[in-house]
Amino acid sequence: MDALPEGVVQHILSHLSNARDVASCAAVARCWRDCMPFLPSLYFPRGAFETVGGGPASASAVAAADDAIGRMVDAAAHLEELVVYCPFSASLLPRWLAARAATLRVLELRVDSAAADKSGHLDSIGVAAGLEELRLWGLTMTRAPAWGRMERLRVLEVVGAVLEDAAVNGAVAACPNLTDLALLGCECAGEAVISLALLERCRLDFVGSGNCSLRFAAPRVESLEIQGFSLISLQGGHRLKHLTISKNTGTVYHVEMGKLPELDQLSLRGVQWSWGAINSVLQCAGEVKHLVMKVEFCGDYDTLQPFPEIDLVEFFNSHPKLRKFEIHGAMFAALCQKNSLKKLDSRFVIPSLEQVLVTVRSPLNAEQKLNTLESIVRYSVRLRRMVIRISQMKNCHDAADDFFEEICKFTYMNSGRVCIE
Repeated sequence: MDALPEGVVQHILSHLSNARDVASCAAVARCWRDCMPFLPSLYFPRGAFETVGGGPASASAVAAADDAIGRMVDAAAHLEELVVYCPFSASLLPRWLAARAATLRVLELRVDSAAADKSGHLDSIGVAAGLEELRLWGLTMTRAPAWGRMERLRVLEVVGAVLEDAAVNGAVAACPNLTDLALLGCECAGEAVISLALLERCRLDFVGSGNCSLRFAAPRVESLEIQGFSLISLQGGHRLKHLTISKNTGTVYHVEMGKLPELDQLSLRGVQWSWGAINSVLQCAGEVKHLVMKVEFCGDYDTLQPFPEIDLVEFFNSHPKLRKFEIHGAMFAALCQKNSLKKLDSRFVIPSLEQVLVTVRSPLNAEQKLNTLESIVRYSVRLRRMVIRISQMKNCHDAADDFFEEICKFTYMNSGRVCIE
């Protein structure tokens, strides 16, 4: 290293980001320490100061972290990326950000230690007006942040936070030019309003059993994942290619959207959806190529109800481009009702279907289920693979054995295309 030109040494050391590695190199020689101003990135891992004593969140560890972060941020005159996972004092954050507001482009903070902060220190993020990516972990926001307008911010991620709807709406409104938005594992109630003209990818994962609603407008969005909302209104889905709507607890009561002409993949998941919400989504997704249906029950209120009958011919005629179909027990049972094949004739074909995954959980209506499986195989002119998954079949009566025997015969008759899991 001593024989290398100073510029080469600076370039090599500029690839360091872990605070421990930076500190170790700075202690080797003065010329190495003089490279500190040229570091573009600093990363302080979760346990960086746990050896100080008392654990990573002890007062001594936090004091050591505050001192190290402050010195390194002051020294890194060209700092572009700052990632802090270790506990720190939120009161010092405004000073650190002000020192590097002109150069900072990426900021990622685990703010568990500042989660209960009432002094608004996180409002200082707005000082770094040149930020392009912002990621926050574990915070609590009860009001809209006073960030001003973050015009250059393209990526916003908030993980494991407790949020009021006013905080969500205010944070999103402060970042009008986002292309990527992720709110993951967040506790929130009320109505989330997201209107972003440039947004392309969005993941919203709200936890809790409350009825949270969403109003979403993003004309350029291509990928959208929504979890935890009971009432959903989507506008501007003309470029949408991937859509997932799920709710692990509670009910999806209403979904409103327009036609989705570019949709490739659609996934509907949850314990209970109203049939009106499911039907609305399926009608708008007539061009879908990969459909995943894993909804257990229908019903508008607390009463769990089975799916209504679904006409197999109408369903596939309404989705002529469907190539891959994953269907759970409840909706498969709806396709297997006695009237679902009433419009079947020799001219009917399923033109694009190539792969089918069917989950069967009950031997009831065995004859209709077998007829439906046979019809899908017979009329799918491009079918390459059908997987029948027998899952959690609770009936221990002879009917279950008889049904499984018939499924085995069906698999044997269509060997090469049909298999059992």
